[in-house]
Amino acid sequence: MQRLTKFLRDVVREMKKVSWPKRKELTRYTITVVSTVAFVAVFFAIIDQGISALIRLVLP
Repeated sequence: MQRLTKFLRDVVREMKKVSWPKRKELTRYTITVVSTVAFVAVFFAIIDQGISALIRLVLP
């Protein structure tokens, strides 16, 4: 039990040292991540459609 208490105290101490992003930074990072994910999803959807069309052409 003593080890758990020490661990939790250490966690709290380390969390106070963390440099949390400001609201503006967080918004910018969120927009970057969401737009990147959307781009990759659209890219792979297009690639998937292309491969599916090729397979339909090859296989009767």
